[in-house]
Amino acid sequence: MIRVEADTATRSRAAKARSPVHFRDQAILLCRSRRKLENGSVISETVWNLRSVHRQCGRFDGLAHRIYTVHALILFAAAVLAPSAVAGTISSPQVQAPRPWHQNANGMHIYVWAGLKSHLPGQHDYPQFLADWSKILTEHGAVVDGALHAPSVRDLEHTDVVIIYKGDAAYLSDEEKSALEEYVKRGGGLVSLHDSLCGPDPAYFATLVGGAKKHGEVNYTLGAPIPYTVADHSDPIMKGMSDFTIFDEAFYNMTWAQKPGVHVLATAVIPGTPSAGAHKGEVVPQIWTYEHTQPGGKPARAFVWMQGHEYANFSNYQIEQMLLRGIAWAAHKPVDMLVDYVEPPSEHPQAAGAPR
Repeated sequence: MIRVEADTATRSRAAKARSPVHFRDQAILLCRSRRKLENGSVISETVWNLRSVHRQCGRFDGLAHRIYTVHALILFAAAVLAPSAVAGTISSPQVQAPRPWHQNANGMHIYVWAGLKSHLPGQHDYPQFLADWSKILTEHGAVVDGALHAPSVRDLEHTDVVIIYKGDAAYLSDEEKSALEEYVKRGGGLVSLHDSLCGPDPAYFATLVGGAKKHGEVNYTLGAPIPYTVADHSDPIMKGMSDFTIFDEAFYNMTWAQKPGVHVLATAVIPGTPSAGAHKGEVVPQIWTYEHTQPGGKPARAFVWMQGHEYANFSNYQIEQMLLRGIAWAAHKPVDMLVDYVEPPSEHPQAAGAPR
């Protein structure tokens, strides 16, 4: 009885060893545990092992043999080739995207920090500014980036000047505050437009741009004629600027930086509007520059234009030229760098009469 049971077990193991499933399982184990030979050949060793399995398994049904042989070879190919594919992916160098047409590769780097639109149609159109001025600045030789949120540390890494046109941008998270302070400390420039300088702590924000106003206070005229008086005709930013009036909004009751203070470029007489109240007739700076150095840092610059309530005023020729010069100045670049930029011949010539 013992002899019969032993013979039966032996025959069962032999049959299992000759089965297609056993052949497949052995191939899987060999592919998973492949070892590199001294001559560096993995393929020759694995093929030899597969042949060894074939000899051990004996002959079995031809169709099953072919099916599981193909299965094993596929597993072998995956085991051999997959590491090479992964290694190729890891080691492949990053390919730089082609530069946009007409972009000046050597231009100053500008980040436009805009926000969501607020107020009435034609007013506080921050997204439209991002769209329009990214094109204007590119046409004037700048490399432009921007978004409807504050710039990150990475955004500011290679930025020369940040243009802020966003309502109440002086509301800063700890992360945004830290990024902006580090940027200014290394000499990064700021340009503040309209109510970007409004926030909960005007004394703090004034240390960045020279002046600021407190959110929640009545310190605005609303829409009214704003008469400019140029305070410094010799400043290159104000080149070509005359005393003129635009319909916009002026601010008063400002908090100013001290030691150093701002350099006033233009003032306005506060018009008599219901919100101006007793401030009617006050002469308040509306355009200025601010130069300062954070402790342990490099000299930094800020340029401020407190109008921009009415979006159409960005198209005023005198204002556009002033803004282009103020942006360049804040970036520590030649003040006429954007104004005088001439685009070189195109690298993508078009046939005459072809649509642009």
